[in-house]
Amino acid sequence: MACAIAAVAATVAIGQNSSKKGTSKVEQRPYGTMPDGAPIEMYTLSNANGMRAEIITYGGAVVSLTAPDKAGKYEDVVYGMENIAGYTGDPKPPFFGALIGRYGNRIGHGQFTLEGKTYNLLKNDGDNTLHGGPEGFDKRVWKGRPLNGKEQAVELTYTAKDGEEGFPGNLTARVVYTLTDKNELKIEYTATTDKPTVVNLTNHSYFNLACDGTILDHQVTINADRFTPVDKGLIPTGELRPVKGTPFDFTKPTRIGARINDKDEQLEYGRGYDHNWVLNRTGAGSIKAAEVYEPKSGRVMEVWTTEPGLQFYTGNFLDGTIHGKGGKVYPHRGAFCMETQHYPDSPNHPSFPSTELKPGQTYRTTTIYRFSAR
Repeated sequence: MACAIAAVAATVAIGQNSSKKGTSKVEQRPYGTMPDGAPIEMYTLSNANGMRAEIITYGGAVVSLTAPDKAGKYEDVVYGMENIAGYTGDPKPPFFGALIGRYGNRIGHGQFTLEGKTYNLLKNDGDNTLHGGPEGFDKRVWKGRPLNGKEQAVELTYTAKDGEEGFPGNLTARVVYTLTDKNELKIEYTATTDKPTVVNLTNHSYFNLACDGTILDHQVTINADRFTPVDKGLIPTGELRPVKGTPFDFTKPTRIGARINDKDEQLEYGRGYDHNWVLNRTGAGSIKAAEVYEPKSGRVMEVWTTEPGLQFYTGNFLDGTIHGKGGKVYPHRGAFCMETQHYPDSPNHPSFPSTELKPGQTYRTTTIYRFSAR
């Protein structure tokens, strides 16, 4: 992935705040149309330091995100496509930058029982339902609007109909992306429903802090003493297994490539890391879930979240066939994902933290990706 800042043309400035370092602003521009003619918009958030995030209403996807290296240079650190056709055409990219719902990660056998009723979901991952089904939130057109305030933000909303992809209840989701002057991309999620349902929202950005090559030399720390092992279909067995003495121990900074090819059943099932870590949480509120350091550029990404779990994925299913921004080929293990979440298949594991949402309740969760360099 070439380190570059995507060009923005024909933008309309929505609001801006001046500072000594630069201008904080939100810009909006057309990003093309869906096959059915529905218009897609792009919102560009810029902070006072020169950091930028580009977000589209198709799937609520983060198309580009710049972060500083140790020389202070801001460059694009996420995978994305060149235009709307790149997202909607075949083959479709694997959730690049998208908002994931109604249920992030996998639900085993595409089925769960809630309050005595069994729901059969649409399957899109063998016998399982992955990331909300074949037409999940990542493939829906969200409604966007800029939010005026001290910081640069855009609000995206989408209402999933009762029965959509097999899930019960009309679920209204609201996501606010904020680019702070602390070089944070903050993502705030809320949702309400008119029938008992399950919900597990996340963002599926693919990161490469070096902007090119593989991510095997990135050093990762995850604040978790346990993870949820899976079966061959990548469905949790229900066990919370200690990471100590396994390739899943990232309690201290460790190269992604250090143990990714070890002879380990769990690594074989995932073709690398594609597992949920049980975060070391002692109460409510935001905690530091992970940190990633890329030695060459000096870039650091911290992940803070109110969620109980973190899915760490190392681009194992990327195969070099996808051409992204600028025609760049996205190689095997060329990016990693850190998806904050409740555990996979929670509706079928009563011992896991519940993902049920009832009428009158509001689902709330916040995740922050914070960038710096050293």
